[in-house]
Amino acid sequence: MVPQTDYLALARHIKEWGRALGFQAVGIGGVELGDAEARLLEWLAQGRHGEMDYMAKHGVKRSRPAELEPGTARVISLRMDYYPPQAQDPWQVLRDGNRGYISRYALGRDYHKVLRNRLEALAQKIREAAPGAHCRPYVDSAPVMEVELARLTGIGWRGKHNLLLNLEHGSWFFLGEIYTDLPLPVDAPGAQHCGSCARCMDICPTQAIVAPYQLDARRCISYLTIELRGGIPVELRPLLGNRIYGCDDCQLVCPWNRFAQISGEGDFAVRHGLDSAGLVELFTWDAAQFDERLAGSAIRRIGHEQWLRNIAVALGNAPRSEAVVAALQARAEDASPLVREHVAWALERQAAC
Repeated sequence: MVPQTDYLALARHIKEWGRALGFQAVGIGGVELGDAEARLLEWLAQGRHGEMDYMAKHGVKRSRPAELEPGTARVISLRMDYYPPQAQDPWQVLRDGNRGYISRYALGRDYHKVLRNRLEALAQKIREAAPGAHCRPYVDSAPVMEVELARLTGIGWRGKHNLLLNLEHGSWFFLGEIYTDLPLPVDAPGAQHCGSCARCMDICPTQAIVAPYQLDARRCISYLTIELRGGIPVELRPLLGNRIYGCDDCQLVCPWNRFAQISGEGDFAVRHGLDSAGLVELFTWDAAQFDERLAGSAIRRIGHEQWLRNIAVALGNAPRSEAVVAALQARAEDASPLVREHVAWALERQAAC
């Protein structure tokens, strides 16, 4: 370990190294999450996590870093902007019912791969500077309360939509963490700046933000299109509009995102025109095309069947046209019962237009 008198210097170096590796902010915080743990347990007890069993699987390890990674004394939180350069205006895509809306974070390369490599590089630098130090990077890959931990480091505050917000960067960014046993000096927690604003709550298509800082995932479009494996509840399908992977509405209306920065990372640039691709075209992709065109993308993890399910719902919500009906009819006898059921719903909805 480095001498006690060197921890201040080491903390400064960690922040310099992090920025050199492409992170826009680096903060250091403690591991006391008592209040957040209470809210998590209440949220789980209410069943608002839906079918995300992994949220409860690890018990309180999520809110007790030292139980997840023994010896953890500090958490280094890092932020990387992701809003893709030259992406089609999201409001234009949302207004065009013939195009599929994909959450802006998923238009480029899978962020897990991008951040994981950078975090490991930073962890290695720390180990070299402090021989014997334990450093464990995480990128949305373990029971980690990343927003609350980031708030403790001062790199942002929790918005009413439960995403982290920053005064100078809004919310279009990814978070990563390094758990360490080094007793580094901690930064001051982030102060709240949402005030009386409730735009994120008002805009939510499914009213999933049931109260400030309270999200019912079972109604969230990101959950419905990504995490939910079975059928999308019939009463919610019309509310999805043309959103086929995730939802950004709460971020799009947030006043703080007028300060958001376009990402300089080439990995986050739009691939295969997914920022405004036509629904009919996407619905024609077979499993091989899905795997090939979405290789290296976060979207690929939902699988082809779920992809078709989502697009079928969007086609059901699309303006009526012969092309839309023909595309749906072409998959009316799909091998997947899940796809067939959603196609049948979409055809009925088209017929009622």
